[in-house]
Amino acid sequence: MSDSPASDVLLDLGPLSIASVDRVARADLPVRIAPGAHDRMTRSRGVVERALSDGEAHYGINTGFGSLARTRIAPGELRDLQSNLVRSHAAGVGEPLPRDVVRATMLLLAASLCRGLSGVRAQTPQRIVDLLNAGVTPRVPAVGSVGASGDLAPLAHIAMVLLGEGEAWVGEDGPMPGLAALQRAGVAPLPLEAKEGLALINGTHLMAAEGSLLCADAERAVEAALAACAMSIDAMKGTDAHLDPRVHEARRQPGGAWVAHRLAGLLRGSTVLNSHRVNDPRVQDPYSLRCAPPVLGAAWDALCYVKQVVERELGAVTDNPLVFSDPGRPEIVSAGNFHGMPLAIPLDTLTIALAAVAGIAERRVFLMLSARDPEAGLRPYLARQPGLQSGLMIAQYTAAACCNEIIGLSTPASVANLSTSAGVEDFNSFGPRAAAKARRALELTRYVVAIELLCAAEALETHRPLRSGAGVERAHALVRAVAPPLGHDRSPTHDIEAIAGLIRAGRFGESA
Repeated sequence: MSDSPASDVLLDLGPLSIASVDRVARADLPVRIAPGAHDRMTRSRGVVERALSDGEAHYGINTGFGSLARTRIAPGELRDLQSNLVRSHAAGVGEPLPRDVVRATMLLLAASLCRGLSGVRAQTPQRIVDLLNAGVTPRVPAVGSVGASGDLAPLAHIAMVLLGEGEAWVGEDGPMPGLAALQRAGVAPLPLEAKEGLALINGTHLMAAEGSLLCADAERAVEAALAACAMSIDAMKGTDAHLDPRVHEARRQPGGAWVAHRLAGLLRGSTVLNSHRVNDPRVQDPYSLRCAPPVLGAAWDALCYVKQVVERELGAVTDNPLVFSDPGRPEIVSAGNFHGMPLAIPLDTLTIALAAVAGIAERRVFLMLSARDPEAGLRPYLARQPGLQSGLMIAQYTAAACCNEIIGLSTPASVANLSTSAGVEDFNSFGPRAAAKARRALELTRYVVAIELLCAAEALETHRPLRSGAGVERAHALVRAVAPPLGHDRSPTHDIEAIAGLIRAGRFGESA
């Protein structure tokens, strides 16, 4: 896979990158299939076609599916077998998945097929690419995949549109019948040949797509959380002693050392820090300030683990059976690459990491608004006239409500099992539910960090004309561009939403 910010994304035998998935999903970057991928797909397709006449049973090619795998299908019914599979498995329910998640899933599906181990014709992934480039987004209900035999139901809803069935949006229009969407885009329906329906729905592409977008977004949220933490240190007139690199060298945890380095960089040049270095009666700060490096560092290390797993999956083929076209040893092999547990556990881990990011941010919000430390010089709730005004009192309640929901979301989806397909598929991952919970936890974390930035920006101004570090002041300017100083009581909802939008856009990475 190759791409650059100004180019299209080329699907070859290599892995996608998280950045390319993000740009195709959200910025509609064009996609192309490399000629070398066509050659490999043609070879593996030849293996499937030869298997149709060898008299042997091949799972999902001339047999039924799941617990019906021992049922042989007559040659004249093989096309119906594949179409019926797609229709019957499109059993999702609930609100549709977001457009970016569906587009990312389509990209990963096409990329996996292009690696030439699925036995499909070259026109099958090409048709998916055609839909991506034409802005056709299938309507995919969010609930239905147990994350083991691939993301069956969501992928089947995508495949339905390839058949000219189901529902889809074209750009901003829709949803409309799948055939109408294809006609609007100038794309013909795709009749399925042997193995192709199974290859379209039998992979981890939804889980991996969710993981890719979550990694991109979680990095942006952590950047904002670092800016918020650094701003809060100066807002509370805290010390930077705990950022001493020798401390973190002694702990030997890379995430903590990285966070301390980043926080020190954001605070570099602060005159607030220097204003209370002498004769400050406080011996050490509360944990939410002093322990930010080990807490946020642990979350960062967890995110790095999740990212490594997702990056590996972006080069994978996760359908079943796999078709190997090696010279002298062509073979169709049934295995379990479709199982989602390699992604489910990291996705659950991501939610736990986000709980730490949001939880410690909420504690700093509480610390600032309580005004219980006289050395910080802050008014209760940062109100100009406490009592007459309530200031940002209830913003902390909102942060607490967000954190409470994240606590519930942090119960892993991957640790409980429910059996499917008459017991043949007897251990499932529930990775898509882990992804959905992580997506919601990330949304809530943005709000908590946005509330901290709102409060810290207000508190920092209490210490003017003193200035914080250049990085903190850049973050402060971003906040003030969308949320003016409090002055008098007003609803903080618009300010919180606007700052959360900056976090979503990755703007606080610019303050580093």
